[in-house]
Amino acid sequence: MSELLRVENLKKYFATPNGILHAVDDVSFSMEEGKTLGVVGESGCGKSTLGRTILKLHEPTSGKIIFEGKDITGYSPKEMKELRQKMQIIFQDPFASLNPRMTVSDTIAESLIIQKLVKKSDKATLEKKVKEYMDLVGIAPRLVNSYPHELDGGRRQRVGIARVLALNPKFIVCDEPVSALDVSIRAQVLNLMQDLQERFGFTYLFITHDLSVVKHISDDIIVMYLGQIAEKAPAKRLFENPVHPYTKALLSAIPVPDPDYDAKRIPLEGELTSPIDPAPGCRFAKRCPYAKPECTAKEIPVKEVEPGHTVRCLMA
Repeated sequence: MSELLRVENLKKYFATPNGILHAVDDVSFSMEEGKTLGVVGESGCGKSTLGRTILKLHEPTSGKIIFEGKDITGYSPKEMKELRQKMQIIFQDPFASLNPRMTVSDTIAESLIIQKLVKKSDKATLEKKVKEYMDLVGIAPRLVNSYPHELDGGRRQRVGIARVLALNPKFIVCDEPVSALDVSIRAQVLNLMQDLQERFGFTYLFITHDLSVVKHISDDIIVMYLGQIAEKAPAKRLFENPVHPYTKALLSAIPVPDPDYDAKRIPLEGELTSPIDPAPGCRFAKRCPYAKPECTAKEIPVKEVEPGHTVRCLMA
């Protein structure tokens, strides 16, 4: 597999009345074609901002975004529009991401028209393409003229996936694509996404807070904490051998459907470090049971604990 995406020291800061919010701070990783990289962490850790910055929906503060060997960090909106066919996003809320005034047919066709893949006047081709993509994502043909409010959450998300699929992209940011769906529907949509990946070779950046989901779908996983990567490892190794104290606490909180199971939870106590103008040192130190004075004295380097397994922790 060849490298499709590489992110180098990516930063995204936002100005606030109280200071500079470090939403994404010095993040680096690479992705191979056809693979899935899971991104997990608590709400507010920068997962969604990371995905949107890679797509340049947010302009990066600094760092590099290298896609297909080209540095796209400084691309203009016009250049990004041309690249948008290859880089797409599936949003978290399928209702909010769809135009309530557009039918299923119009929504899917719009992607083709905007990217000039099919002319708006060529109604026969548009109709054929729309039905083709509806069939691929499992939407019944009778719903072709339905509006978003007439569909349930699962079907709305399938429309969103079909809209992305119509462009045949290479890289897709999946921003918590199943978190707004009923539990009974989540597995269906996840299986659909995996089937499409196997068929078309999509590369997924899969953002979620559901550790069970990320274990099921990901090849590698990064754990984020307050804008930084705390740990990165192959999915199996992360669950078998978590190293960072934060990762261990997250994994200990996964519910087990067994009333007799003795869950050894690792409670996180202490005050959250503010992501606004954070001081040097480990941002998890105030909640870490193993923290020492040197943890807050300087920036913590990333080190490799085994091949493909890195962690940002002095105590690792």
